[in-house]
Amino acid sequence: MTDTSTETLHATPNPGTSAWLIGLAVAVPVWFLAYFHLTDFADAVLSLTGFDRGNQLGEAIHFFSYDTPKVLMLLISIVFFMGIIQTFFAPERTRALLAGKRLGVGNTLAALLGIVTPFCSCSAVPLFIGFLSAGVPLGITFSFLISAPMVNEIALALLLGLFGWQVAALYLGLGLAVAILAGLLIGKLGMERHLQDWVREIHAGGGLPTDGAELNWPTRFMAGWHHVREIVGKVWPYILIGIGVGAAIHGFVPEDFMASFMGKEAWWSVPAAVVMGVPMYTNAAGIIPVVEALIGKGAALGTTLAFMMSVIALSLPEILILRKVLKLPLIATFVGVVASGILVVGFLFNLLI
Repeated sequence: MTDTSTETLHATPNPGTSAWLIGLAVAVPVWFLAYFHLTDFADAVLSLTGFDRGNQLGEAIHFFSYDTPKVLMLLISIVFFMGIIQTFFAPERTRALLAGKRLGVGNTLAALLGIVTPFCSCSAVPLFIGFLSAGVPLGITFSFLISAPMVNEIALALLLGLFGWQVAALYLGLGLAVAILAGLLIGKLGMERHLQDWVREIHAGGGLPTDGAELNWPTRFMAGWHHVREIVGKVWPYILIGIGVGAAIHGFVPEDFMASFMGKEAWWSVPAAVVMGVPMYTNAAGIIPVVEALIGKGAALGTTLAFMMSVIALSLPEILILRKVLKLPLIATFVGVVASGILVVGFLFNLLI
């Protein structure tokens, strides 16, 4: 979770509004110019190696040289923008906003708020506990816990850049539906008794005070820059690993193998992808380059997205952390409901696309 406190932002030397606007006016055209010449950049890098794209290693090098700057550029731009947006949603305000909301309205609101909180599954757990301590209903907190890692700005930005707005929009809609419906179902089951005792004791706690500080625009821009430094600084190793794996798949894995294992024709491919994804742990920035490579090799989009969603929303480390908060029946319900939603998403994508 990014901790960009009001005091820290005000204490940091900060350019004025004019300086920020001039800087953005220069940076945005440069970003677009570079983005639309990434193929030329990758071609130039490949030419220095002595290989060509007809060679397996050459194809892998070209993929890595093209995807690394592309993913990082998309990530930096969207994280900066969402860092600004997040200044309007301080954790204290978020908790107070959700506390006292009905099921349905609260679930929808929690799932939407999950989009603007760039947490992986493990780092969303502390805020999940904070919601419970503020008296937010259990089902609503689960909608947030599912949405925050699965339908976040990193996943949406990279899906938009790699596959187009139709895929990104469909993923957004179905991901939100999973988060909302899963939270509603868990809330209707009345499973508060399966919270760990120490969590159940604080669940009745009152709402937390809101942060009433108003930030000016230079401070909001600085918050966006802090967001970039903290988030990108943490995830770039995952990005390089993910792109490296994707490059290896793209260059060396036969298309026929991937199509037979993760293609639409194999009805069992979606459940198998979900099962394979659970033991793994990375974030959207690390797994989406792998998704791109798998699809390029003939894997079905729905099967591959089901794999991605299980990695980032049902990771084994997250489940181990949740064990400190939830008893086994509630963990099993959470895993079962979310896995069922992911299966539906996978099958729908394969059916529609």
